[in-house]
Order: sequence, then structure tokens, then C-alpha cells
Amino acid sequence: MKLPRDMDAAELIKALGRLGYRAVRQSGSHVRLQCDDPVHAITIPNHRPLRVGTLAAILADVAATHGVERDALIGLLFG
Repeated sequence: MKLPRDMDAAELIKALGRLGYRAVRQSGSHVRLQCDDPVHAITIPNHRPLRVGTLAAILADVAATHGVERDALIGLLFG
């Protein structure tokens, strides 16, 4: 499945909320998200739109943490 090309940080944060991620702090233009099960923290740049490479790296990290394929994660979050 292809990555969305026009995703902004607010949309990504909302989508990751379905997996249990929540915003714990913001420093400048970066938002720190945390998930408790499994324990994982990730920083998202609060940009509009997110660069495709940045989005791909964030989703790859989340997929690896949750033990799913990146394409399956994209389908779950945006499908």
C-alpha cells in the first residue's frame, strides 16, 4: 500500500491514537508521542505536510515496535 502524500502531523497523531499513542509533550515544532503497550515513544515533527521519507521512517518504527508489516500498519491506520 502506498504512503499518503499529503499527510500532516495532526492527521498522523490522530491515526496513531488508534494504537494507543498519546501526546505527552511538545517542544517547538515537535510532538512527543508515547504508547504504554508495548512501551514506545516517538517524536513527530509538527509540519504540514510531512515529508514522505519522514512519514515512512515513523511508520517503519511503529510497525517494528508492534510486530506488524509496514503495509499492514498503513492499511490499519489509513484504510
